[in-house]
Amino acid sequence: MKDNIIILGHGSGGKLSHQLLDNLIVPILSGIGPRDQNDSALLEHDGRRLAFTTDSYVVDPIFFPGGNIGDLAINGTINDLAMSGAQPLAISVGLILEEGLPLEDLRTILTSMKQAAESADAQIVTGDTKVVPRGTADKIFINTSGIGFFDHDIDLRGNNAKVGDKILINGTIGDHGMAILASREGLELQSDIRTDSAALNGLVADLLKGLGEGVHAMRDPTRGGVATTLKEIALQSAVDISLQETALPIRDTVRGVCAILGLDPLFVANEGKLLAVVATDAAQEALQIMRRHPHGKEAVIIGEVTGESRGKVFMQTAIGGRRAIDMLAGEQLPRIC
Repeated sequence: MKDNIIILGHGSGGKLSHQLLDNLIVPILSGIGPRDQNDSALLEHDGRRLAFTTDSYVVDPIFFPGGNIGDLAINGTINDLAMSGAQPLAISVGLILEEGLPLEDLRTILTSMKQAAESADAQIVTGDTKVVPRGTADKIFINTSGIGFFDHDIDLRGNNAKVGDKILINGTIGDHGMAILASREGLELQSDIRTDSAALNGLVADLLKGLGEGVHAMRDPTRGGVATTLKEIALQSAVDISLQETALPIRDTVRGVCAILGLDPLFVANEGKLLAVVATDAAQEALQIMRRHPHGKEAVIIGEVTGESRGKVFMQTAIGGRRAIDMLAGEQLPRIC
């Protein structure tokens, strides 16, 4: 770890995050190997499979175009369950409130959390609230945990990508990260960029119902973006992945802001997108299923698994070149979720 202290880059979801997890946190707490690290833990009890996940949200600002820290927390937890193929059952909510937070802001956040949970057929069943002195937090931090159940035996862990599989995404890349940045920095944009935050359990259920074991793996590309998430899958499955730059769905406004700020949309966080790794013969049907769902209307195939390796990701560029894609090295946008 860099200089023996924690830096912002350790929270990026990229290389430094993985070093922190692999070299310190995971060995001490659990010893789970990298190939078995997924968005949710898979548990078995009395012959029934369950998924369990937890996450914390420290986004700045707490209100942003299209959402707030509350619905973001619920949607993020539901999506971590959904990426394992589980349907959400129950959610816990831990609130850390800073002295001085307006009660009306808290009311708005709590209301949005309730609405997000109800829309995903999940219940908020337990929680905790702490208040800290002014200046020792930043308005509000939220921790959530979720439990989900399986009604199938499909294995969607990140080490299941196979040579020949196609890579699909359900819509445009980088919307959430750019919405947060624009709101944080007060950028006046000609076009409205809004967060893509949404619960994807319904979309996942449609895919699994329609394709069954034709779906091999799924991940939501949050911190670290699409590039880092695909790198994780490539490493877990020991395969090569090739992306097509011309196929990447990126809004012109997002692309333009990224170009001005020197950011790569592939590394920008998303909160309502999933990457689905599906069998070749199931790819077109997967595309049709996604496009019939409200959260998948702009779904496209962006790449494929091209061979066995130590986990490399490449992109075929628009001008005919080929460049290597790695994990996010530092922290592009801190406190994005």
